[in-house]
Amino acid sequence: MNFPLYIARRYLFSRKSHNIINIISLISAAGVMIVTAALVIVLSVFNGFARLSESLFNSFNPDMAITLKKGKTFRTNEIDIRSLKQIRGVKYITEVIEENALMKYRDKQSIVTLKGVSRDYEKMCGIDTMMAAGRFILEEGDMNYAVLGYGIADYLGANLNDYTNPITVYVARRDANFSNVFDNAFNTASIFPSGTFSIQTDFDVKYVLLPIRFLRQILGYNEELTSLEIGLDKTADPALVQQTLKEVAGEKFRIKNRYEQQELIYKIFRTEKWAIVMILAFILLIATFNVIASISMLILEKKKDIAVLQSLGASKTLVQRIFMLEGLLISFCGAVAGLSLGAAICWAQMRFGLIRLGDANSTFVVNNYPVHMIPVDFLIIFMIVMSIGFIVGWYQIYTIRKIDVSMMRAE
Repeated sequence: MNFPLYIARRYLFSRKSHNIINIISLISAAGVMIVTAALVIVLSVFNGFARLSESLFNSFNPDMAITLKKGKTFRTNEIDIRSLKQIRGVKYITEVIEENALMKYRDKQSIVTLKGVSRDYEKMCGIDTMMAAGRFILEEGDMNYAVLGYGIADYLGANLNDYTNPITVYVARRDANFSNVFDNAFNTASIFPSGTFSIQTDFDVKYVLLPIRFLRQILGYNEELTSLEIGLDKTADPALVQQTLKEVAGEKFRIKNRYEQQELIYKIFRTEKWAIVMILAFILLIATFNVIASISMLILEKKKDIAVLQSLGASKTLVQRIFMLEGLLISFCGAVAGLSLGAAICWAQMRFGLIRLGDANSTFVVNNYPVHMIPVDFLIIFMIVMSIGFIVGWYQIYTIRKIDVSMMRAE
């Protein structure tokens, strides 16, 4: 066994002549353990919320979206859709038109974003699993239906069983002259709702899904689109497909993957996550001052041992390594215990749902705080703890240099 490590281990676990040293060592390890466990829990909760948000976004956002770099609409003959369908990994292609509009139901009205989609949309996305009421039906023969975001339906007070009062849609005419009669500036049409979806607040208060044929009719479009949404096969390589789509679509179009479609939200998640890590790492640094106190008192108690070792030929470097390893051992024990405690608490939350989101009548998507443990996070936390432990141990070297060995021999 490595001699400095052996001595450091003996000093850590043996009883001291002054019990206060054992108590301070225990407090030091406990402080490291608690902050380490907190790091594990906080990161796992952030991972859980990020994973939940990703799953919700995936129910609405496509695997890939093709839009113009400049401008709003393009015609179907401006892009080779047939070649896009032949790209390996592409399973669905949905034509999409998005337009802002005013929706009115009885005496309530709201500004919304209409999203007209073609028939493959239901197969491509998972929104039918996120229905809060009714069914996901956009077309039934010649009839057109709307699927409202939960927030819009709630604000309008839309009744899915009201077959006498349809929702009226107002869309600004492209050739409108607002100096004339106001009503002539809008195209209007009526439609009945078939259901409501609930994904995430940003979507629920903004979007209404409609058949693309309905939206084209009210807008006066023929073959215009605002985007193409693409669903990939499960075995497809998204990065490779994205690159191929760029080559086929050309420089005129922008290809965005799932992450790029919600880039700001994902960046906020990552920034908040690592900001919390930095704050807890600073708290951990403060907690390790107990380690400094523990080792400093141990050095004072072991003055005679240090003198004996140096009399037997031990170099000052070897003595320094003993107490540096002492600090690392305290940090290591606290890190292992903290990682284990944090993992146990996270597992209990995942298994039993110990901490709930709101009360039993809450409208959250999940009832309990979501938790997702990632092995890389455990490695990062362990490295942070041990790095701080190394810094503390290095600090002890300067303490040992101040020890007058000749005076210890005299004692």
